[in-house]
Amino acid sequence: MASNNFDVIIVGAGISGVNAAYRLQESLPDYSYAIFEGRAEMGGTWSLFKYPGIRSDSDLHTFGFPWDPWKEDRAIADAPSILKYVKTTAERHGIDKHVKYQHKVESMNWSSEQQQWQLEVSIEGAETRTYYARHIMIGTGYYDYTEGLPARIPGIENFKGTVVHPQFWPEDLDYVDKKVVIIGSGATAVTLLPSMAEKAESVTMLQRSPGYFLIVPLTFPVDKVLKAVLPEKWAYQLIRWRFMLLSLFFFHFCRLFPERGIKALRKTTEKELPPTLQFDKHFVPKYKPWEQRMCITPGGDFFAALRSGKGNMVTDIIENVTASGIQLQSGQYLDADIIVTATGLKMQIFGGIKVSVDGEPFNQGKKFIWRGALLQDLPNFTYVFGYTNASWTLGADATALLWVRLLKQMKKQNMTSMVARLDEKEGVVEVPLLNLSSTYIKSAAETGALPKAGDRGPWTPRSAYLWDFWHAKFGDISTGLQFYRVST
Repeated sequence: MASNNFDVIIVGAGISGVNAAYRLQESLPDYSYAIFEGRAEMGGTWSLFKYPGIRSDSDLHTFGFPWDPWKEDRAIADAPSILKYVKTTAERHGIDKHVKYQHKVESMNWSSEQQQWQLEVSIEGAETRTYYARHIMIGTGYYDYTEGLPARIPGIENFKGTVVHPQFWPEDLDYVDKKVVIIGSGATAVTLLPSMAEKAESVTMLQRSPGYFLIVPLTFPVDKVLKAVLPEKWAYQLIRWRFMLLSLFFFHFCRLFPERGIKALRKTTEKELPPTLQFDKHFVPKYKPWEQRMCITPGGDFFAALRSGKGNMVTDIIENVTASGIQLQSGQYLDADIIVTATGLKMQIFGGIKVSVDGEPFNQGKKFIWRGALLQDLPNFTYVFGYTNASWTLGADATALLWVRLLKQMKKQNMTSMVARLDEKEGVVEVPLLNLSSTYIKSAAETGALPKAGDRGPWTPRSAYLWDFWHAKFGDISTGLQFYRVST
């Protein structure tokens, strides 16, 4: 087969792409494949983001690969450790040899006549080369790598200090003995505060509205016992399932019994607060638990920074940014040398690639998604999206398992293409694709960045790994999906 022609092209060499590659070579070892990575390094998020303290916001036992588990004792890890794990795992299984770096896919077009995809790829930003593939797997994540979510901050242009967005952190930024204000209340802000407080004079997290906090222990003694008494493979499988089931139980407990969930979260948070911070002012969200993602604080590091006196929390509305700080509507003024705009990520699927079918542009915002993986009317094209209430990798692996099962079915029946089709007579009603009310998700839905989900059949949004895993292995793969054998 020519060097520019593959059975499968995977786009993105992060967690999703590496996992998909393993599942492909495990199930269909005779299929040729390449992983196109636009950057010069694998690892996706864990290679790209450089802000202080960047770490996972879910446990590594479920965020790690199920086929080559995370073996460190700590459940939450920093970006360099995760990056090292991804790279060494890819190398151990020969996946790294299939990665083509600085290969940025600009556009792709499906040809019904040829029954294949044609990709236009920019190489090292200098030349454009054409590649062909029968199947596409998109593992580019869910956000825009080139810009953050725009946030209106009145008067920010007046500020004479340094303004930084976490996604584009300058590695030479000196914040020693500086006054830092972080605008935002999500996972990034909660990670930044304790990390920056170690060197800065002060770090204030300025939030418009509060969120929920979940303290996760750094290590679990029971895991050490399991490793000591069980064979290694069994121990890591058991640890992974324990984390998976505990998080699933906690999620459903909070959704079914929100008042009891709020009470439990309040009890643990109040114990950690310094006397200077009022719980009711700063830690009572306007929404119920898990209507937005919770902020993880490993070992309670966020609260330790607040108790140290170097970290602070302010809940207020920005009236105006001045040359030297932020004027708030309450009358309070925050002096600042550095303002960090941790206001969120801009959602983007397909990594900004222009997708078309027989030369006609494809608009994902008008299409439904089948089993959370295939898009309506888009042949031989699978997209990886994780969960909002569990580790990303669980969703990525459920997708990859379903994908390789479909590929094996096609191979067995000598089919050339598969495509999700929705009959208008089915009466499918659109429902939100993601079950969170976060600003960045609302913004993505409003701009048509996300595909649609339905209220029935294979078009419903995914929500539970155990169901998706079962369905990927044994469930119905014919409803809503059509297979074709076209002579080319």
